Amino acid sequence: MRFLITGGAGFIGSHLTAHLLRTGNEVLALDDLSTGTQRNLASATEEPGLQIIEGSVRDSELVNQCASEVDGIFHLAAAVGTFTISQKTLESLQTNIHGTEVVVEAACRHQRPVLVASTSEVYGRNTKIGLTEDDDLILGSPLHSRWSYAEAKALDETLAYVHAAEHGLGAVIVRLFNTVGPGQNGRYGMVIPRFVAQALAGEPLTVFGSGQQIRCFCHVLDVVPALVSLLRDTGAYGQVFNVGSSEQVTIDELARRVIAITGSSSDITHVPYAEVFGPGYQDTLRRVPDCGKARAQVGFSPTRTLDQIIESVVAHQRAAPQPVLKSGG
Repeated sequence: MRFLITGGAGFIGSHLTAHLLRTGNEVLALDDLSTGTQRNLASATEEPGLQIIEGSVRDSELVNQCASEVDGIFHLAAAVGTFTISQKTLESLQTNIHGTEVVVEAACRHQRPVLVASTSEVYGRNTKIGLTEDDDLILGSPLHSRWSYAEAKALDETLAYVHAAEHGLGAVIVRLFNTVGPGQNGRYGMVIPRFVAQALAGEPLTVFGSGQQIRCFCHVLDVVPALVSLLRDTGAYGQVFNVGSSEQVTIDELARRVIAITGSSSDITHVPYAEVFGPGYQDTLRRVPDCGKARAQVGFSPTRTLDQIIESVVAHQRAAPQPVLKSGG
């Protein structure tokens, strides 16, 4: 089969591209290279069946042409990362909302199944342990840019769901919970690659806020096969699925684990949110998924532990060091 991956040169997109090519498929990778890079696809270019197109998901003519040439679509392209969202809020909103509208309409026009990547951010400040897909989404004021990403992704989900309900589009929505692994870049705010880069450089690991926030991290190589299985499963169409790990860790403990695994002499420093994101920044204290629905649907069950995730990021950065971010820049 031939698949379109929007954001195909990004972190998850490049791993998905490599997986699909290894399993005998062809891939059309569309990316505007704003956060992705063709370096992410360097190993994949050795596989037959890859076509890379530089362009935007907001280009309706281009996306429509791409959709007409494939059997299915993975819509991963988005403005991502806390730094990106806080610094380019309007541009991020336009990319995330209008880009999804363009992709979903093209998928509907050509009746191509589409997987829309959403995010655990849509749950907002809901701190329930074991969030399920029908739990309440508790967001702060729309005047706080912190929640603009979640609002946009919630609208993305609605666009996909309504097209499925009203037009019979084969659309599946996936809420990703902190997908991590080799090749992810810390410059946009992703915490594990940022901590690893700081530890390897012997710099202090900068923890934003109290450090008592609880998160769960899932290896990209556990996530990618689930995305493929969900798009291929017609029984998943018109539904939303959590995909992530339930192994909980505070950000302070995460920093300590990174220091231990790297053997670094780094210290840990705490930086107030206001110094990084400006006044009024809001966060959630806990975000833990229940992925039982994805497990029942396609057998999703992550196998890699948090320590293994950190080790994979450390190994990658030792081979290809990243710039060190001292705080929020």
